[in-house]
Amino acid sequence: MDQSYAVFLFLGIVLVAIDGQLIYRSGRGYLSKAYGNAESARSMNRLVAVLFHLVVLGVLALISTADIDIADPTQAVVFRLGIVLLLLAVAHGATMAILARIRDKQLQQALVDEMAEEHRQFDEKHRGIPESRVETPPVVEQRTTETRTTEKPYSTR
Repeated sequence: MDQSYAVFLFLGIVLVAIDGQLIYRSGRGYLSKAYGNAESARSMNRLVAVLFHLVVLGVLALISTADIDIADPTQAVVFRLGIVLLLLAVAHGATMAILARIRDKQLQQALVDEMAEEHRQFDEKHRGIPESRVETPPVVEQRTTETRTTEKPYSTR
């Protein structure tokens, strides 16, 4: 095994581990606000972090086997690490989008649940009370003064 290959794998794994830990630690606080249960938030965050690690480590393994025509082993390692960093940034962005989507869905569900509970409480509160009747004010008949004129009917002769 070439020394540059080992250096590349070591540095790539360290970068993935560091970024994965950043995602895991920041995601835990980010999701805990959306989930009412801290254990559920931790579990979902752990699943997303494991997915991130598996995908990026798989990409790292594929990049490590790619044949690059660079004579200097140091330049080859730097080139491969550049590709890894770019793909790591894309994977990090995708993971953040996944966490944001999970959080938005949880917040929407919490809002729906809260509104349903308020509606249920309103219904229970007003169940035994008959609907209030809208009292209309009494109709006041207005007397209009009509001027009656006695007109003679037309006579047709």
